[in-house]
Amino acid sequence: MTRWLAFLLVPLLLLTADPALAAVKPLPVGPDVDYQLGGTRGVPARVGIVVRDRTSYPLPGLYNVCYINGFQTQASERRFWKKRMGLVLRRGGRPVVDSAWGEWLLNIRTPRKRVRLARIVGTWTRGCAARGFNAVEFDNLDSYTRSRGMLRRNHAVNYARLLVRAAHGAGLAAGQKNLADFNGRQVGFDFAVAEECGRWRECGDYVRNYGRRVLSIEYRRADFQWTCARYGAQLPVVLRDLALSSRGVRAWC
Repeated sequence: MTRWLAFLLVPLLLLTADPALAAVKPLPVGPDVDYQLGGTRGVPARVGIVVRDRTSYPLPGLYNVCYINGFQTQASERRFWKKRMGLVLRRGGRPVVDSAWGEWLLNIRTPRKRVRLARIVGTWTRGCAARGFNAVEFDNLDSYTRSRGMLRRNHAVNYARLLVRAAHGAGLAAGQKNLADFNGRQVGFDFAVAEECGRWRECGDYVRNYGRRVLSIEYRRADFQWTCARYGAQLPVVLRDLALSSRGVRAWC
């Protein structure tokens, strides 16, 4: 009797386990991409994928990816995080800073803090879905490398798993950002955003894990030309200005 009950229940569980996951729309293969974190604007017909900040709105008719700084704070959100300093990584009482961007690292050292942070980021992720985005990219998976030894790779991986679960639960595809030597498919990532993979010769690492579902963004023309020559036939590659401004540099292979 128990065996028959299990036989009947397993298919039912498979069908009902995560209905939102079935609604996730995968990143399209073929169209070009535009990266618009510093200001929004229209795109030419060749562009079918647009990445915008979570505070922006998607571009109708295209595949829209919502940017969320999942592992560090935005410099403009200090007031928000000052009320939650227990979730900010600190050394000697002071926040650990990513000096390149002036961003505080989030404290993902313990399971409890990871869960609390994932709830916050999960709220933002659901906000992306409510605005009409198709996917989300979680920036700074590699933040542990800038933590002065306070964070480890497994902290980031375990936290990333929670973020991906939140994205899928909201009906969004989830994109890996940074840490090219990590196969994000292990935690459920669906695609990758490869910032400067040409400059650092990392494009092949992302392609091995995600095939053609890799968005390549370059900021230097020489790197852009290198990436186009080697991966332009496979991947969408865009050249942007570092500020990603609404009137800045923009070119495609």
